[in-house]
Amino acid sequence: MLLTLGFIIVFTCSLKAASEEEKNDPLIMTDVSGLMPIKIDKVIKGKEIESFKKAIKEARETNKKISIAGKQHSQGGHTYYKDAIVLDMTSYNKILDFDKENKTITVQSGATWDDIQRYVNPHGLAVKVMQSQNIFTVGGSMSVNVHGRDIRHGSLIDSIQSFRLLNADGEIVRVSRTENEKLFPLVIGGYGLFGVILDAEISLTVDELYEMKTKALDYKEYADYFKQAVRGNEKVRMHLARLSTAPDTFLSEMYVTNYELAGDQGARTEYDELSEEKNVALMKFLLGLSRNYDWGKNVFWNAQKSYFLKKEDSYITRNNVMRSESEFLEYEHETNTDILQEYFVPVDAFPDYVDSLRKTLTEEELNLFNMTIRYVDHNEDAVLSYSRDEMFAFVLLINQGLSDDEIKKTRNVIRKMIDVTLSFGGTYYLPYQPYPTKEQMKRAYPRTDEFFGLKRTYDEKEIFMNYFYEEYGRDEK
Repeated sequence: MLLTLGFIIVFTCSLKAASEEEKNDPLIMTDVSGLMPIKIDKVIKGKEIESFKKAIKEARETNKKISIAGKQHSQGGHTYYKDAIVLDMTSYNKILDFDKENKTITVQSGATWDDIQRYVNPHGLAVKVMQSQNIFTVGGSMSVNVHGRDIRHGSLIDSIQSFRLLNADGEIVRVSRTENEKLFPLVIGGYGLFGVILDAEISLTVDELYEMKTKALDYKEYADYFKQAVRGNEKVRMHLARLSTAPDTFLSEMYVTNYELAGDQGARTEYDELSEEKNVALMKFLLGLSRNYDWGKNVFWNAQKSYFLKKEDSYITRNNVMRSESEFLEYEHETNTDILQEYFVPVDAFPDYVDSLRKTLTEEELNLFNMTIRYVDHNEDAVLSYSRDEMFAFVLLINQGLSDDEIKKTRNVIRKMIDVTLSFGGTYYLPYQPYPTKEQMKRAYPRTDEFFGLKRTYDEKEIFMNYFYEEYGRDEK
């Protein structure tokens, strides 16, 4: 019942979901939700660099656009564009080099974190930073500068040593903190707007054995508890919290799970077999109750909390902590869909922010049915940095209708939540729905104009195009 949310991706600025005819058309592209079907020019599923170079050459000569897709779980239209040539990177997925002694691995950008875990696990190594789920491509994860549960390795940009980029001129450049260094903080967290990430050298870490510790507490206690018992405890390596969305305890009750370094690391090999998906049908059912009924939210919250409290003192490896279930989160319905939002708020603002968020949500109609909390350390390396302070990341799972009225209603509520977040010095995560206004983006990301200006400097003809840029960047000229 490990409900960790970081991957459901829906692009909901559309006015309609895809019809059955559109779903069967190979040139109609959308995301996993089936929202905003768009006619593209073609998909190139390349295994060789030459196929990508050829596509860029064609785009330059015919004034077409290039969009870049991995698993297509980034929302906000980041992976496609009307009449664009879409580069499907998923088959460009080889492991290129592995240095066990220096703890690095070099992979093509279409490789998934699961591919890496399966390769390095027998060597006692693990990934430093990735999403809670391992189904995503490395290139896609770099493009949104992901973060995860590790409280000492914050954003993915920290663990990328270098990468190769195929730019808008069809040239390959190596990028690191010392080589073509101006591109480094633009491409990581750059949403595919600066070129095609071909491969990356990634820092690894030791695959440790952890002991799980779970504690229920009142939300008002959480910030102090985190600073003293989590951030201030060297034994705690990873951390996750959940805040109740159940009507009986709405945004007041919570529990936290810490992954503490086990005393006997020699016992790690007893637990290092990689976990696989299980109990998918049961978990889908329980999540469905929470999605559809208020009483179901109460039942699910109590069951979820009880499950993790019973896991107290159980052992799990780092690699398995970073293999959270994802299949049970898949959801399709004719009239509604699940979407994500994520807000980053300074640690000390936590209780007051929760009070303000609760007030806003009790005044509005929004089917919020899960919320997780993670920690992200201060890191402003990326131009579009979401962690300008030590932040708590609030990940909200929301069910909304597909009609025009429902989309508008959800958009209005989300804009109000973003205003609350900004008032506390917070930010929001850019891979999600393009519901925020341009003004809200500039408040959350003060370097917005600089980012889009540099996009046009490096890509003068705007070869690399997606709906995120269309929505927020093109009128900055």
